[in-house]
Amino acid sequence: MLTICFASNNAHKLSEIREILGDRFDVKSLADIGCHEELPEEQTTLEGNSRQKAEYVWQKYGVNCFADDTGLEVLALNMEPGVYSARYAGPQRSSQDNIQLLLQNLAGKENRAAQFRTSITLILDNNLFQFDGVVQGKIAEEASGNQGFGYDPVFIPEGHFQTFAEMNSAEKNRISHRGRAVQQLAEYLNVALTEPKPLSERP
Repeated sequence: MLTICFASNNAHKLSEIREILGDRFDVKSLADIGCHEELPEEQTTLEGNSRQKAEYVWQKYGVNCFADDTGLEVLALNMEPGVYSARYAGPQRSSQDNIQLLLQNLAGKENRAAQFRTSITLILDNNLFQFDGVVQGKIAEEASGNQGFGYDPVFIPEGHFQTFAEMNSAEKNRISHRGRAVQQLAEYLNVALTEPKPLSERP
């Protein structure tokens, strides 16, 4: 079994990641490796932030790891909040405040198209890889549901009538941005576990 650190102490994210990856991987949290400080997120892109966090953990703790950064991009708001999704309404990082501000900014707008996007950076034996997952959808008129976290109560994925927060975890993970990115990660890690060729020599 491959032991790997997910660069987060967010209980909701850890639960989702562990459920998607299954029992082939021993996924540790930041706390499990003794990391209790807040990781830097100083970049202007999701890819940049996920890479910065993964590199911080690798350089300081020397463990194989992966980090993610996720953003909600709303067409009518010029793709905001984007990389600032977690702190859209301020540094308190309150999901309720973020949702309230989002709905307020969309008031009166007919186009409610949006997408969730996740970037994952993996560092495995000093080799770096990135994986992306996207799900299209729209922003609901009001929050609904009590599952999930973040903007889940107001995001309705394309082809569905429920918000992410109204779906069970298995249904959400099958179609979500994070689920799609993590699935690519899992496929790569499965190859890494079974393929004898060194990572540095793979295409």
